[in-house]
Amino acid sequence: MKQMTLCYLQRDGKYLMLHRTKKKNDINEGKWIGVGGKLEPGETPYECALREIKEETGYRAKSCDFRGIVVFSYNDNPPEEMFLYTCKDFEGQEIICDEGDLAWIDEDKLFDLNLWEGDKIFIDLVRSGQSGFHLTLNYDDDHLVGHKLVFDK
Repeated sequence: MKQMTLCYLQRDGKYLMLHRTKKKNDINEGKWIGVGGKLEPGETPYECALREIKEETGYRAKSCDFRGIVVFSYNDNPPEEMFLYTCKDFEGQEIICDEGDLAWIDEDKLFDLNLWEGDKIFIDLVRSGQSGFHLTLNYDDDHLVGHKLVFDK
């Protein structure tokens, strides 16, 4: 299973979101997502989250909080396991991202964006302070056809 990270940077009641508009053959094309990407060989999910934040935003994360695991199943593609983080402790200058356009979005406006339907589930969990969850999302094209949410005991 392909392993990925996904991180939401938070500041002043806003979330840094990435509008995916610049990559070819992008499953996320046109969607708004957090920042993150694929784990490199020998890299932990936490190290990957820190690296991806730097590469995609220019910010240097001092620490990130692990929130949960999301398994994303899309059509007949192999599932992707995403390690979900939030980050409030970062510094530096924002850069232009080569995967899309970055924007700080008010927390109460997040669901006005073109999001994956399942992202709303884990964004709600993050917004309510939940962690220690495992969420499986099953998609048929852009349609969420099922999900399962389990919390660690």
